[in-house]
Amino acid sequence: MRTRRITGGWRGAAVAGLLSLVGSGAAWAHAGLPETSNVTLRRGHSEDFFVGATFGAVISRDSGRTWRWVCPDAMGYGGWRPESFVWRGTGEILAATGNALLSSKDGACSWTSHPAFKDTWVTGLAAHPTDDAVLYVATGRSTQATNGVFRSEDGGETWRPLGLQRAGVLFSAVRVSTADPRTLYVSASDTTRMYLFRSDDAGETWEELPQAFPDLVRPFDFVVTATDPVEPRGVWARVSAQGYTHILHSTDGGRTFTARTGAGIDDVFINMDVSADGGTAWVSTYNSFFRSQAGGAFSKLVLPTGNACVTRVGDVIYGCGSPWLHDWSLARSSDDGTTWEPLFSLEQIQGSHQCPAGTPVRELCPSRWPQVAETIGAPLYPDGVPDAGVPDAGVQPSDDDAGTPSDPKPKPSSGCTAAPAGTLLPLFLLPLLPLLPSMRRGRRREAP
Repeated sequence: MRTRRITGGWRGAAVAGLLSLVGSGAAWAHAGLPETSNVTLRRGHSEDFFVGATFGAVISRDSGRTWRWVCPDAMGYGGWRPESFVWRGTGEILAATGNALLSSKDGACSWTSHPAFKDTWVTGLAAHPTDDAVLYVATGRSTQATNGVFRSEDGGETWRPLGLQRAGVLFSAVRVSTADPRTLYVSASDTTRMYLFRSDDAGETWEELPQAFPDLVRPFDFVVTATDPVEPRGVWARVSAQGYTHILHSTDGGRTFTARTGAGIDDVFINMDVSADGGTAWVSTYNSFFRSQAGGAFSKLVLPTGNACVTRVGDVIYGCGSPWLHDWSLARSSDDGTTWEPLFSLEQIQGSHQCPAGTPVRELCPSRWPQVAETIGAPLYPDGVPDAGVPDAGVQPSDDDAGTPSDPKPKPSSGCTAAPAGTLLPLFLLPLLPLLPSMRRGRRREAP
């Protein structure tokens, strides 16, 4: 697939201006241009996709043949957009937003915030590789006296604090080794140091491993990002310094790290994943997609361009891409990212997610869909059902799960971040709404 960026004329300037807002968070209710941002497949059900986006989420239950929109205000996350999800084989979806731990038990129609974390910030979420009833979260609220790591053995219903609880320490991520699920890695920092903590007994005891980077000037934002699927002592992390992201690899359980990106990546890190044999690693950023093979340096691939993300399931990798720069928003690759098979683009979304009456998605999302459809060039009501509802979806939400139009659960936080995400653009961008679909059509006509 060949692509061409729009670089000239008013359309190119408009796209470039809007894209520049993605990093600043100034547009689309703290999120930027409407695009995909992550992808999650339901455990054991490759036909089910849940795709996070800058304007909520998109769900498919039929191997990508049809896609429906879940508006962010129905999920109740306000200005804290989830960067990753866990979709259990039982059907429950969980999301760590950086503020709350959200979950849905009825196929993304109703969402609740877990009360155990109402006074802290859930910064990390990870599932056991073979038993997704076992989950871990990390917290990192800066005003919290004590943060820590917690474990659930019942799919997130109840949580038990583990031995790693620290005052004044902010935990940023938790990862479970796919080679040995008893091995856990957690990254953290305080006002003076950055840390990696490792447990070899499923979180009961921990080894503290302070991280220093003498070759970097004022390093910050050290975060554990992935584990080796073959070797329990293999772990990946990233650290930032002077505008660069450095990808780090350890083979001794985090005691020492080796930089794998040379001078670093001059871009905003999104996420990374590793092949089943541990020999290939992928890194996605706001603008590019990188691959390392057989221990070599990371090199930039041709696709995706813009708004990349990566998730591996078996021998297939799934990647986000910018529909403003090429013809898809989500694709998959069976050759480690060399070529891509498009799965969908934003204009293929067919309205709001179909949910039973009384659920937040049914009550809140249909009225917001026309603005989103106009922006992304999607048909308004392709199936002739303006409310996108169904009389009975087969799963009725419990009283705890379901919200009402006037009081959706959970409630967004107060302040400017509580504006309904995905419903309003800044005033200076409103005149561009009708132009975005034609900008995409124009780009496609110009592509060779």
